[in-house]
Amino acid sequence: MAKTKSNILIVDDDEHILLSAKMFLDQYFSLVNSITNPGNLEDLLDKAFYSVVLLDMNFRHGDTSGNDGMKWLKKIREISPETSIILITAYGGIQTAVEAIKLGAFDFVIKPWENEKLLATVLAALQLSQEKKENHLLKGQRALISSDLAHPYDDIVGESKEIKTVFKTIEKVAATPAEILILGENGTGKELVARAIHKASDRADQVFISVDLGALSENLFESELFGHKKGSFTDAQSDRIGRFEAANKGTLFLDEIGNLPPPLQAKLLTSIQNKVFTPIGSNTPIEVDVRIICATNQNIKQMVSEGKFRQDLLYRINTVEIQLPPLRNRIQDIPILSDHFLHVFKRKYNKR
Repeated sequence: MAKTKSNILIVDDDEHILLSAKMFLDQYFSLVNSITNPGNLEDLLDKAFYSVVLLDMNFRHGDTSGNDGMKWLKKIREISPETSIILITAYGGIQTAVEAIKLGAFDFVIKPWENEKLLATVLAALQLSQEKKENHLLKGQRALISSDLAHPYDDIVGESKEIKTVFKTIEKVAATPAEILILGENGTGKELVARAIHKASDRADQVFISVDLGALSENLFESELFGHKKGSFTDAQSDRIGRFEAANKGTLFLDEIGNLPPPLQAKLLTSIQNKVFTPIGSNTPIEVDVRIICATNQNIKQMVSEGKFRQDLLYRINTVEIQLPPLRNRIQDIPILSDHFLHVFKRKYNKR
């Protein structure tokens, strides 16, 4: 049986209890730590996240009040709200344990416990801890979305005249339904601009889906963009939705559109033009409401004149065209960018 990847901590002043619990739980969880002194709890919880803490109710010889357990229960909840706490108690302390549950403990186990009961309780506590973490993450994502709306261009760094012109264009086009074509060399920030347009649009609370068309083979193109039905080809073992359907109500960013071969350009044109597509193996067309933003590092107008890119597709995707300046044309932004990346990597690698 594969171990569940999770950190479990046992806190009890009886070393026999610790050894028994640790030896049993070690079979099922990737990391099981144990301590006899609850005074070490704060330090441990600061260094790592523990999904579940098994906490004794009493730590002083002869004390059966449960006051120590209550104190450390409150401390754990204060330091690590997503941690689930299981109390370890003697039979006579059940009433106190019930009171502790009202204060936020998950459950309690009675000494001596049955191993099956202990494992079931820890697994249930682990599930609750994971749900708390996921809810916390969702709240954080909502907060970030709100923050991004207030500061829509924070990811695009610079104060040059050239980059300010890009900001103004984003402000003008974001609130419109216009299809956007972003042109610029590699590294000029085409996807950052696409995301900024999405964040400043009335679709900001919907999804932003990105796909690198240059990385798709002709065999994968339709499946990736339009999805497929189970059994529609050899490897289609289940239904799969494509990027167009996934981006419904939101924004679909088609990067490196200049790399798309002419036969696939025709298929893409029909879907962009009608906002309707049919998954592979299906006879039922699907209609979507999706905003298209495209980008390329190629001279796409020259490609049209050379017959390498369809003129009607270019007409569809460039209602508004945004040309991004290379860094050599915005020299004054280099110190600002240097400082920005210095702080980014300082945080990432925890360096001064």
